[in-house]
Amino acid sequence: MGTRKRRSDRAGRGILRSRGRPGVARREDRRRFWAAIAAGLASEDAACRVGVSPAVGTRWFREAGGMPPAALAPSSKPLCGRYLSFAEREEIALCRVQGQGVREVARRLGRAASTISRELRRNAATRGGGLDYRATAAQWHAERAARRPKPAKLVTNAALRTYVQDRLAGVVATSGGAAVRGPVVAWKGRRQGRRKNRQWARAWSPEQIAQRLRLDFPGDETMRISHEAIYQALYVQGRGALRHELTAYLRTGRALRVPRARSRGRGKSHLAPEIMISQRPAEAADRAVPGHWEGDLIIGLDSSAIGTLVERTTRFTILLHLPRMPGRDGEVRKKNGPALAGHGAEAVREAVTRTITTLPEQLRRSLTWDQGAEMSQHAQLRIDTGVQVYFCDPHSPWQRGTNENTNGLLRQYFPKGTDLSVHSADALAAVAATLNARPRKTLVWRTPAEALDELLRSAQASVATTT
Repeated sequence: MGTRKRRSDRAGRGILRSRGRPGVARREDRRRFWAAIAAGLASEDAACRVGVSPAVGTRWFREAGGMPPAALAPSSKPLCGRYLSFAEREEIALCRVQGQGVREVARRLGRAASTISRELRRNAATRGGGLDYRATAAQWHAERAARRPKPAKLVTNAALRTYVQDRLAGVVATSGGAAVRGPVVAWKGRRQGRRKNRQWARAWSPEQIAQRLRLDFPGDETMRISHEAIYQALYVQGRGALRHELTAYLRTGRALRVPRARSRGRGKSHLAPEIMISQRPAEAADRAVPGHWEGDLIIGLDSSAIGTLVERTTRFTILLHLPRMPGRDGEVRKKNGPALAGHGAEAVREAVTRTITTLPEQLRRSLTWDQGAEMSQHAQLRIDTGVQVYFCDPHSPWQRGTNENTNGLLRQYFPKGTDLSVHSADALAAVAATLNARPRKTLVWRTPAEALDELLRSAQASVATTT
């Protein structure tokens, strides 16, 4: 007695091992997810934007090594019109449930009847022995059949793979071949994150490896690989070329690749378009009205700092005393606690508030700062002092030219490479008083203190006249 044939044999496809629920139903979700990642969002935020759980977004990101699959990258080409889309497969499934024939479905979709017939036969769900048609299973089968996997160059070329691994993780040795011991470097607890401890090895970068191949093998075109291919072999799971553990030998030591847009926007969450320098009043730019200040930090040895405030019209200078906070030199640090070096966001806000509130109201109009994280509490500063804070464009110190010039003058008293924490508040006040008593060419050889006093007296006189 012969073996009974099943209807699923007509699909012309061998028995497949079930991979669980096909993931193609979320292909568009994945595409939008990677577009959000490219825009700089974290994986959890990108997942919430596309309507999936943060855990799913984290899994997508980690499985891909932080790199979008080629078919889902924002630069990938859209699906060619000759292939059925997932929406068309959903329409086919609905029509089949309604009992419509092949030709009727073809007319409805504007496709050839042979295309629909072939779709129903090749991409049907065959797990139950029949030819049931489901859109998700059909899309999964179609994408699986369309794959044209190409073996990675590092998999097929053993000599190239050995060269790359040796330059990444090879033993450091002398010219005689004796191994050289190196330092043991471990991450500090707050900075380690997902990084592994440093490994002592040759530790060439992928770009150095790729470029060195041209010098070591000038006539062998098989010994060529791009640095991007090395990065993908390290970060993308399943390529099988290089062990994932070799990422510990990279300069960053990251286990996952960080999208460029995310690293570019890191630490700038306190910025918004309405507080950029382009929105600052015109009266601040032409220095016609006093009360507009520029601020910055000058940094010294061992993360010590002094804050500087300069009034744009009179060049009057105020120095902020930023002593180290208690507990900085202790061994136990509070996780996610305030910066204890003395120039964190909380310390700078308190110092500016303490100083600005002693000034007359007409001298408290605006404060322009660079994009440093020490001014991340600017909203609370505006509430406490009534001073509107504006931020310069990135890498544009000339937008605070008065403050930068003053910082250069202050280096006469606080040279680079010295510990600024040894100076008391009285010492800073003495330096500020000395600077404010110097005649300035831009003030027609008046001193900043004289220019400020003159403005205050004229303002008081105008108030007295109007009353």
